[in-house]
Amino acid sequence: MKGYVYIKISTLRKLSLALLSLLAIVAVAFFALEYRRQCQLPYLETKAYNELRADGKTVMYFRHIANDTTMRGMALTPVNAGLTRSISVSPAHIYRMVEKSRSVINLRISQLDSVRHELEYYLDRHNVQDEGFDVVAARMTVLTNERTRLEKWRDALSAINSTTRLETRRIATTQRIDSVKPSPIFVGIQGGVWTGGRWLRMQRSGKGVAFDNSRRLVTGTWNADTIVNGTRYDSCGIFTGHMNKWMLACGHGSYTYADRTTYEGRFEDDREDGFGVAINTTSLKAGEWSNGKFRGERMQYTSERIYGIDISKYQHGKGRNKYPILWKRLRITSLGHLSRKNVNGATDYPVSFVYIKSTEGTTIRNRFFHTDYTQARKHGIHVGAYHFFSTRTPGASQARFFLRNTRLRKGDMPPVLDVEPTTAQINKMGGADALFRNVRQWLKAVEAATGTKPVLYVSQSFVNKYLDRAPDIKRNYLVWIARYGEFKPDVKLLFWQLSPDGHVRGIHGDVDINVFNGYQSQFDEFIRQNCIK
Repeated sequence: MKGYVYIKISTLRKLSLALLSLLAIVAVAFFALEYRRQCQLPYLETKAYNELRADGKTVMYFRHIANDTTMRGMALTPVNAGLTRSISVSPAHIYRMVEKSRSVINLRISQLDSVRHELEYYLDRHNVQDEGFDVVAARMTVLTNERTRLEKWRDALSAINSTTRLETRRIATTQRIDSVKPSPIFVGIQGGVWTGGRWLRMQRSGKGVAFDNSRRLVTGTWNADTIVNGTRYDSCGIFTGHMNKWMLACGHGSYTYADRTTYEGRFEDDREDGFGVAINTTSLKAGEWSNGKFRGERMQYTSERIYGIDISKYQHGKGRNKYPILWKRLRITSLGHLSRKNVNGATDYPVSFVYIKSTEGTTIRNRFFHTDYTQARKHGIHVGAYHFFSTRTPGASQARFFLRNTRLRKGDMPPVLDVEPTTAQINKMGGADALFRNVRQWLKAVEAATGTKPVLYVSQSFVNKYLDRAPDIKRNYLVWIARYGEFKPDVKLLFWQLSPDGHVRGIHGDVDINVFNGYQSQFDEFIRQNCIK
């Protein structure tokens, strides 16, 4: 039959399939009877709901009570309460039910606040031209509406205490419904479909229920034997969206997992693939997915972004070859070639900030620092200094060396600690804990001397391997990450060093190119709040 493939299976599987088909036929009979019943003119529709009363006044409506004594299907109006069953509980049990429901509501509000914080951060650092901005904004609206509804429920229950006189009662309403002929549905079974009270070998069309090859229940709309869109239920969650002819997620859709993680975006062969947004109570991942794995955000580079550079003595040449920096001519003309970059228009960006290496360890100074620092300020470029951390000397000693040899003035960008040791160097100094102990010494000493929190510069691999060992540093200090790939680092960061091989007019050779995580308004706010005062 067109659109179906016959597969030979074992006897045991045939018995299982026969049982499943029998259940489906029972479901078909139910649908057929319901269809005929609804076609009779007229008919009565009955709705019921439970009412929670406190001191004789109605507080809330709900569907039923769950096993954990939580009210389910809560609503402030009976119209939304839905069908329910009768319950009979004592006042003491009703109060425990209210307490449990309030606890569940407060927990969900707390979860929503965590999610909203992630969404707000994303929306603050992006604008409407960034891919996915509209998806995140729409999700923010959904969560805001849910929180508003929960707050109303919480307010309705807030006045109830142990002395409140509580009772519940079941109320049913009956309404005469004039005849409206419902649309027929079908139930798909191997070898054909049952629709409108008839067994047919035909292409599926219209609304229906079916099972895919993994025996997952699918409800949706078919056209020419192919599902257009639908909802599929399985042990991990619920998918809603476009599917292919095998009822696998394909195209745009959303998946809600059992742990409340939600993904919305592109699918291919039942896996997240393409652009998508995944949200849970602790993180937001918006960007490119491949075969079910998150790759990262692929930024679009435009003239609206804020770019900067970091330099050291190497930008002045090597050996006998000396090159001056032509500060009047500075323009970024290339973002490098180590990875693909989505550049919109010509690359011709101003240098909005520059970080200059000042010191390293307790003995090395950049002899070009003071000249470059003076020229950067003279030409109106935001400037900051960085120190290259050494694993051979104490962090406090390195901080004193940096402060003694670095010119720091009001309006300068916060100092940066460049931490990029090898695994062997970390092990030699006593491990990650010893490393972070010395890093803390530097950060605290420089913060005390300048009145501003320094920035931590690290690589993506360092973040992945070590940074979670120092949650206080990760939480309290802004991060600048070096990652030479096409995808933006998946952390909250200040700057992203996206290439070491960029080109800047006015500077000889390759230059490190950095982009600020945000746009002009966020950069202006950063300057106001974080520069040396």
